[in-house]
Amino acid sequence: MNWITNYVRPTINSLFSRREVPDNLWTKCDDCGTMLFHRELADNLNVCTNCDHHMAIGARDRLRSIFDGGVFVEVAVPEPTADPLHFRDQKRYSDRIKEARKKTGEKDAMLVAEGEMGRTQVVVAVQDFSFMGGSMSMYVGNAIVAAAERAIALKCPLVLFSAAGGARMQEGILGLMQMPRTTIAVQMLKEAGLPYIVVLTHPTTGGVTASYAMLGDVQIAEPNALIGFAGARVIEQTIGEKLPEGFQRAEYLLDHGMLDRVTKRTELKDELVTIVRLLMRQAPPVKGDLPAPEIESGASEEIAATEEAK
Repeated sequence: MNWITNYVRPTINSLFSRREVPDNLWTKCDDCGTMLFHRELADNLNVCTNCDHHMAIGARDRLRSIFDGGVFVEVAVPEPTADPLHFRDQKRYSDRIKEARKKTGEKDAMLVAEGEMGRTQVVVAVQDFSFMGGSMSMYVGNAIVAAAERAIALKCPLVLFSAAGGARMQEGILGLMQMPRTTIAVQMLKEAGLPYIVVLTHPTTGGVTASYAMLGDVQIAEPNALIGFAGARVIEQTIGEKLPEGFQRAEYLLDHGMLDRVTKRTELKDELVTIVRLLMRQAPPVKGDLPAPEIESGASEEIAATEEAK
C-alpha cells in the first residue's frame, strides 16, 4: 500500500476537481434565450434584463413587490365545501387539490392581503396561475368577496391581479356562478365609492375575463399579456377569417380601447400608487417620503447643544 497513491493523490484530486454547479442558479429567457442569473432575475421581478420579457412570478413574490417593504397581512378567506360534485376524470378532484396545495403551498388560486403601498392603505388580491391554472373556483369567489368586504371596512381601494384560464371545470356550474357573484362584489365597491383597479397578467382568459377582470375603474396590463375570452383558434374557426397579428395581446387591446395602460412590472408599483392616491383624492406621492429616523438620547442632546452654539 502506497500512502501517496492511496491518500495524497485522491486528496489533491478532490481539491482541484470540478465542482457541480446547481441547476437552479440560471434561468433561460423564454423569448430571447439569454441565460439569467437567478438573483439578478429575482431583483428585476422576473423580467428579462436583456429583452424585457415578462416571465411568470409567484403570488407571494407579487405581493412583496407591491407592498412597502414587502410587509403585508393576509386576509382570511372562508373555506368552501370541498369537492361538492365529487368530480372525477383521470383523477379525483380532491386528489388534484391536494397535489396543487403540496406544489404551491397555498390553499387555492387566490391570495388576499392588506397593507400599505406608497404609504397608502390598500387591499390586494392576486390570482396564482401555478395553482391549477388560476382557475376560478368557489374559493376564488370567496376570496374576491372577502377582499371587497375588507376594502369597504377599511375604506380603501382594491387592487386585483388576474391570471387564469377560466372557470374550474371540476366545480361545474358552481365555478361558473362565481362570475355573477364576483360582479356583485365589484358593485359593492362602486356603491361605496372606492376604487377598483385591475392588473391583467399573462394569461387572463375565459370566464375571468368575462367578469371581474374587465370591471375595473382602471384597467392595466403587463406587456404582451394574453387577454381574451375564447381562444384565437376557436375564433378563427368560427368567423372563418385570419386574425390580425398580435390579436388578444395587451398592446393590441390598448390600441383598441379595452385597456387604459400597458405598464412594465418594474414600474407598476409607482403607477398604482399614483392612480390610487389620485382616485382617493390624496396628495401626490412624494419620493423618499419616509419616517424620520429615531435619534438616541445622547445624540439628541449633542444636536441640541450644537444648535444653541449657533
